[in-house]
Amino acid sequence: MTPLALARELGHEEVVLVQNASAGLRAVIAIHDTTMGMAVGGTRMRLYPSFDDAVVDALRLSRAMTYKAVMAGVERGGGKAVIVGDPAKDKTRALFAAYAKAVDRLGGRFQTGGDMGMDSRDMAVLARMTKHVSHTAPGSKIDTADLAALGVYHSVRVAAGQLELSLSGLAVAIQGLGQLGYRLAKLLAGDGARLVVADVDATRVERAVAELSADSVAPEAIYDAQCDVFSPNAAGGILNDTTIPRLRCRAVVGGANEQLEEPRNGDALAERGILYAPDYVANAGGLLSLLYEIGETDEPGVIVRVQGIAERLREVWSRSRAEGVPPHRMADRIVEERLAEARAGKKR
Repeated sequence: MTPLALARELGHEEVVLVQNASAGLRAVIAIHDTTMGMAVGGTRMRLYPSFDDAVVDALRLSRAMTYKAVMAGVERGGGKAVIVGDPAKDKTRALFAAYAKAVDRLGGRFQTGGDMGMDSRDMAVLARMTKHVSHTAPGSKIDTADLAALGVYHSVRVAAGQLELSLSGLAVAIQGLGQLGYRLAKLLAGDGARLVVADVDATRVERAVAELSADSVAPEAIYDAQCDVFSPNAAGGILNDTTIPRLRCRAVVGGANEQLEEPRNGDALAERGILYAPDYVANAGGLLSLLYEIGETDEPGVIVRVQGIAERLREVWSRSRAEGVPPHRMADRIVEERLAEARAGKKR
C-alpha cells in the first residue's frame, strides 16, 4: 500500500512533506484527526530505509496519537512528525530552525514534543524557535519519560493482577533500555521483579545488569525469554508473524508505539492466550505529561492521571472478555465510539 493510500485508509486530515536542502532537512508532519482538539504528538528523528518508510511511520503513529488522546481523556487530536536523519550526527541549529518554521506554518494546528531520537535538550532548543513545542521546564522533578515509564509500570502491575501474580518475583523481559525502558526496569526492580533485558546498545545492558541485577540476552533472543510479561519498549512493528510464535510469556505490556505489525497480529496473541495491553493505552503517560508541561495540572495531578491508565486497561480487558473481542480491537472500538459521539455532537 502506498503512503497516500494509507493516509486515505486511516482518515488523515493533513500530511505535510518538508524539505530544506540547505539545512539538510527532510521531514513529514502528519495530522490525523482534530475532532477532540488540536493535534499533538512527538517529533522523532531516525534513519529509515526510504522516505516512504518515514511517511508510513508518521501516518501510523499520528493515528495512534488520536486514539491515545481519546482513550486517555485528553481533549486533543493526534499528530506526529518524523525528521529523517541520524540523531547522533545530523542535528544542527539550521536543521532545527527549518523544522521550527515548518511547524509554525501549520498555524497552531500541531503541538509537538520529544520522541525517539529527540530528547529534552533538543526540545528546549526548538522551544526557543517556535511556540508550538512543549517540554518539561528545567528543575522539574518529573519529565515526559518518567511519566511514560510510570504509566507502563502501572500497566504491568494491573496485568500481573489479571494473571493472579504479584510484582515481587514477576519475570519481565524488557526489550529496549532507552529513556522509558530503563526507568521502567528500575521501577520494576524496586518491587522485586526478576528482569531479563536486551538492547542494541551494550552499555545500556551493562548498566541494567550492574545496577538492577538484571540478566541479559542478545537483542534477537529477547523474544525467546521465558517470562510472565514481555515488555517491548523500543521500535514498533515487533509483534509479527515471525516473533509471536516465539514468545514464551503470558502477557505483553510495553511502552513502544505501534507494537503490532498488523492488526491480525493482535488476534494471534489472543489465540495464543497471551494478554495484550494495547500500546496506546499503556504508554499514554508521555501524552499526559503535556497537561503538566502547559500548566493544566500540577505534579500530583498528572501522577493521578497516569495511575488511571490501569483502570482504563481494566475497562478494555473487561469489555474484551464480555464481548469476545481481542483487546486491541476492543480498545479501537471504545475510541471510535467516543469519536462518533463527539462528531455527532458537533453536527447538532
